[in-house]
Amino acid sequence: MTRAIIVMGVSGCGKSTLARALADRLGWRFIEGDALHPPANIAKMAAGIPLDDADRLPFLDNVAEAAAACGDGGAVIACSALKRAYRDRIRARAGDIMFVLPLLDRDHLLERLERRLGHFMPASLLDSQLATLELPGPDERAVLIDGVAPVEAQVERVLAATEPG
Repeated sequence: MTRAIIVMGVSGCGKSTLARALADRLGWRFIEGDALHPPANIAKMAAGIPLDDADRLPFLDNVAEAAAACGDGGAVIACSALKRAYRDRIRARAGDIMFVLPLLDRDHLLERLERRLGHFMPASLLDSQLATLELPGPDERAVLIDGVAPVEAQVERVLAATEPG
């Protein structure tokens, strides 16, 4: 039984929007992964400096802890989880996790980032995130969806993938 869903991907792919909509639909808790970053990570990204693996470890552990703590109530978390190693670390600590990746091309992502106001993540870091992104492998429990589709259609696609059968 899935206890947590992590909506993953690069900045601007719609993680938070989709995660919030999924949580509402499932009656689960929504957790904004950005709030789980240590302050030093936020400052680094706000300065236009990409995070390295060492920077990400405390963040990933915070995400895993939040997923593990959701209990039977369930949680949907927005978290980049860009590399397989990051997803493996979360799974090792949190157990049964389904990952959801909204896919968009660079132009759509850049357009979204340039329109977004008040977020610490600058559009200048998009290319570093795209270079870091490792698509989930066939052995990972993950659903890839059309990130340009309306949010409700994305929610329906994820829910269909959670059904047994």
